This record gives sequence, C-alpha cells and structure tokens, in this order.
Amino acid sequence: MNGQLRDYDYELPEELIAQRPLARRADSRMMVLHRAARRIEHRSFADLPQFLAPGDLLVLNNTRVVKARHFSDDGAIEFLFLEELQPRRWRCLVKPGRKMRVGAATRVAGIATRVEEICVDGSRVVALEGDLARERGGVVPLPPYLRRAAEAEDEHRYQTVYAQVPGAVAAPTAGLHFTPEMLARLPHTFVTLHVGTGTFAPVKTEEIARHEMHEEWFSVSSAAAAAINAARRIVAVGTTSVRLLEAAQRTDGRLLPQEGRTSIFLHPPQEIRRVDRLLTNFHLPRSTLLMLVSAFAAPNETRGKEIVQAAYAEAIRHRYRFFSYGDAMLIS
Repeated sequence: MNGQLRDYDYELPEELIAQRPLARRADSRMMVLHRAARRIEHRSFADLPQFLAPGDLLVLNNTRVVKARHFSDDGAIEFLFLEELQPRRWRCLVKPGRKMRVGAATRVAGIATRVEEICVDGSRVVALEGDLARERGGVVPLPPYLRRAAEAEDEHRYQTVYAQVPGAVAAPTAGLHFTPEMLARLPHTFVTLHVGTGTFAPVKTEEIARHEMHEEWFSVSSAAAAAINAARRIVAVGTTSVRLLEAAQRTDGRLLPQEGRTSIFLHPPQEIRRVDRLLTNFHLPRSTLLMLVSAFAAPNETRGKEIVQAAYAEAIRHRYRFFSYGDAMLIS
C-alpha cells in the first residue's frame, strides 16, 4: 500500500508549541537519534560539535526571510506577497479569501490592488497600480501556529545569523540555533533555497504520493559545489538543505554550480542519497517535512515511520519544544 496521510499524524499538547525563542539561540535542547541502532540521546545543541568528525561539512541554507506580510489600508485584508510574476503583478495568499474574489479591489500601502485570478491552490494573482516594495511597511510572516502578532524581536530571531539572500517567506528554522561564534568553529558552506509556502502547505491527498509541491528557487555556488563534492560526510542543516541537495545532484552524486527551481517531494520509500546526517527541528503532524524526516530515518516505508514516531513520542514525554522556535533534532 502506498503511504497514507494518516500514518504521519500524532497528537501534540499545545503547550509544547514554542511561541517565542529562547533568550539565547544555542540554549536549545537537542535530541540525537541514532537511526541504525534506534537509540536516542538527550543532549544540548551546544554539544553538536561532539557529533562531527574530520571531513564532515555542514550545509546551511542562507536564504533571508522578507517582510512579505502586508495589510490593506483599512486593515480588513491580509496579503502575503509570494512572488512578483511580472512588474506590478504578484501571486499572493489573501485572508479572508471570501472578500477577495476575482475583480475585488482594495488599497495596500496606498496602492490600488485588484484580484485578477484565483489559482488552483487558492492563492490570488493581484494587479497593483504602483510599485510595491515588500520590505517597506511589511511585517515578518510568522507561521500560524505562533498565535500572536509579529514583534520587533522576531525581525532578527526569525532569521538565521547567516541569512544573506532575500527571498524566503519562512525561515529555514533548523539554522536558528546557531550563533556566529559556534558557526565559526565548524566547517560549513552555504547554499540558497527560498523557502515558500509550498514547503508548509497541508497535504490534502490521503495517498501522500499524489501531493504536489510548489516550486522554489535555489542556487549552488562554485565554492559550495566544490566543498560539498570534497566532503567526507554531509550534515544538512534543515529539510530545505536536504531538498536542494537531492534536487541538484547528478546521477553520479556530484553537484555542479547551478541555479534552478525545484518541486521535489521527498517521502518514504524514497532514499535520500546525498545527506549523511540531518539537523532539523520537530515538525507538524501530517506535514511534508515530517515525511522527509521519515524517509531520511529509513527508506523502508514502515521502518522510517516507526523510528520517527517513536522519537517524537519520546520528545513529547521529555517536554521538548516543537516547531519553528523549538528544540533541535540530530539524526545520525
């Protein structure tokens, strides 16, 4: 039987959803999952260097979250500006959607805005009568499970310390634990994948293989490709780094410098070939990210799910903090 959505569900006490970051980034806890032995250690993120060996290379996604969330001038409509399709023509998520059917109009930052099209996924194509700079007047688009408005602190804490390339609407959250001092001591390289809403879009098909991901832009520099090809082991920081590495590799496993777009969806029983260890956070039930982690734990569909389900149950028992501002998990 093909993988079923219900197989990736679990119950999470709401109080374990981290609503705010810790005072210091590196103070997070870190569950270490030894997948072959099915053994778990409870450690601190500061212990990460102890699990690295000579020749290991951290691969980090240096995308930068843009202030893509805007509100209509009357405050009635929320827009998440995802992508500029053409000058003054954007693809957006809009809430509440019932108020913004085709032809509906409002003003954003003083600019007349009208819905031209409703896409299959529910997003809107809107036409603006002026130029909109997403960063000017926008706010950080926090995930909906953070049940609060974005605050000044989020402008730098919902951003990795190495974020360089603007374009994401969500943070690659596994990297939020790093400090500049810690990163300076570890061998690493940067790639870029602009995290879009497709990474977090709910899976609506019971048979998970039927789910379609939205495309996301990525880039691998010459320096990054050379470092990755020369590494003994690859430690991917975050699921977005895994998706990029799997999408960009050639059939012989090597990477070439490149730019492109990917809609790759990694789930059991697919084998993840280019990554040896994965540093990640704890992910939402029924999400594509949880499916990717299960595939990494073991390509065997049943075994991968069982390993991750047991680890998540252990994390809940030990009161780990979940999701974007939560604790870390190292799968070795």
